[in-house]
This record gives sequence, C-alpha cells and structure tokens, in this order.
Amino acid sequence: MPPHAIAYAELYVADDREAAGFLTDSLGFVPVAVAGPATGTPDRRSTALRSGEVNLVVTQALGEGNAVARFVEAHGDSIADLAFSCADVRSAYDRAVLAGATALRAPTPALTGGDHPYATVSGFGDVRHTLVAAGEDLPLLPPDRVWALLPAAADAAGPRPALDHVAVCLEPGTLRKTAEFYEAAFDTPYYSSEYIEVGGQAMDSIVVRNADGGITFTLIEPDDTRLPGQINRFLESHNGPGVQHLAFLVDDIVGAVRSLGDRGVAFLRTPGTYYDLLTERVAGMADRIADLRDTNVLVDRDEWGYLLQIFTRSPYPRGTLFYEYIQRNGARGFGSSNIKALYEAVEREREVAGR
Repeated sequence: MPPHAIAYAELYVADDREAAGFLTDSLGFVPVAVAGPATGTPDRRSTALRSGEVNLVVTQALGEGNAVARFVEAHGDSIADLAFSCADVRSAYDRAVLAGATALRAPTPALTGGDHPYATVSGFGDVRHTLVAAGEDLPLLPPDRVWALLPAAADAAGPRPALDHVAVCLEPGTLRKTAEFYEAAFDTPYYSSEYIEVGGQAMDSIVVRNADGGITFTLIEPDDTRLPGQINRFLESHNGPGVQHLAFLVDDIVGAVRSLGDRGVAFLRTPGTYYDLLTERVAGMADRIADLRDTNVLVDRDEWGYLLQIFTRSPYPRGTLFYEYIQRNGARGFGSSNIKALYEAVEREREVAGR
C-alpha cells in the first residue's frame, strides 16, 4: 500500500522559538505538543503546530554535532522531513527501498501511538520521508520521540488551510530521474510538466501526484544553459536541493491576505502594470481587479478554471523557505503563467520609468 498523504513537515531551524513564533503570531498556527529534554529527547527541542489540515513541526538542536545541527549548518532553516501517512508502513517501506530509496530506519514501533510502526527513507537531497501509520486515533507527530500534548487552544484568527502542494528545487539534470524515483518509490506518477522561459532564464518542471492528491510535488530544475535565476539562487543559498515553498490552499485568498497582512506577514509585491494587463490575459476578472490589486494577488487560468495565488517573503535568514497561499476555482495548474506575466509587467514598468 503506497503512502496517501503528507502527515507533517518538519523544519530544522537555528532558533525554534523565533520560527514557531512566526508560525503562531503571523500565520495563525496553534501549538499542539512539545518534545525535548523533559520528555526524554536530550539533543533537540520540538514544537508541533497545526492550522486547518496542515501539520508543521519546528525543531532546534540542543548542543552541537547532532543531525539537526549539521542539517541547519548545511542548509539553513529548512524542511528536513516530509512525512507520509501510510495504511501499511512496512509495505510502503519495502516498495521505497526496492525503488532505490536509502533505508534510514527500518520499521520500528513508534514511541507515540502504541505499537504502530514507523520507518524512514531518503528523498531528494538531504530531505527524508518518515513513513507513519495512518489512523484517526494517531496524532500526526514525529514518532521517534515522546510528546507532551498541550492543553487545547482555540484556533487563532486567520485562514484554516490545507496543503495544496510542495515546491522542490533540484540540481540541473536531475528532474526526470527524481520524478521517476517518486513514481516508483511512492506511487506519485507524472501529472503535468512545463518548460518556462523568462527573459534569458529558463526552468523545467514536472508535477508528480498520487491518486487522491494528498501528495503533490512540483519539481523544478534550472536550465543551466541559460542565465541563472531564482532556482539557481535557492540551490546556492540552500547548498543543494530542498523544499522551496509550501502552498496552503484556502477558500478566500483576498480575505486571508488581508487577515495575514494585519498580523504582519510580508508578501511579495506585484507591479501595478500586472493588473493593467490582467483583463487581456485572463477573461472575466474585471470586477475583481480592485481587490486583487489591493492585495497583490496573482491570477492564472487553465482549461478547467482559474486560480489565485500569492507568495510570502521568506522569514528565514538564508531565504531557504517561503509560503504560498492559493485559492482554486476549478483550475488544476500551478500558476506558471504568472512567472511570465510578472516578468513582462516588471519590464513594462521599467520602460515607463525610463521615459
């Protein structure tokens, strides 16, 4: 039985209180459990947080030289583990290893969740996948440590998202091999692909997705025959492949952006010329342009409908992770047309400023 959803994402960070503070104070996540020396884990301190259907874990090394400290030194504040929930952990583990994943931990009884097993295998770069047992009676927490559950807290104001997709930056020349590996190891077959040219830059992308959409990765590699761009910059700053951003699915993106903005979240700003050209590019949006312009929300359309999206600025020192908010109105794509549209809008703004 292959994995069916992303159970949680674990971030390794230099300062867990600052990182968890951003998620709670700015993005509206709620702490649900803690682990560390007091619960029998002496070398690290972790906080599990939840918002809507999204589960994140923030972990800091206590002391030097352990796996958490080495990861942060190499990659900055970044996602180290994308855990998959599985109906049958051993079967999922055997399939992944047979497909070429490195066995990092064979199926082992979880320290939380009774006798339910978990296992760990390699993914892209230094990111790993912990395979955890699925079940309504099981907390979605890393099973390799003992957790102290926190008193139930009221949900903080703000959007209650689901996880739409994970965007991954890869080294040039590794895209197709990585996509093939994820299909063989985790039953996430090819979903779509696109080669995007932006001025002198270019990138290639493949989306892999499991049957019910619970695991969706947008895999991206730069074209190293073209000028370096944002993917190259990420790979340099992150020191190799990694998660560029998590995309949170919401029902009302304009309301979400305004709420998050009131909490101090900084979003990427969009040139006004983008909205001047919007009605020519995306039909039927005239009555929404004022709200979209006010919130800097981007629009893309495909044959099934349209989507709205916006990206936060990275809150992490090396810019190694940021967040996307996305609203889908039938659209199945990932907003690739916005990359070109934003580039053209910036160029037009420069031309106007130069006159």
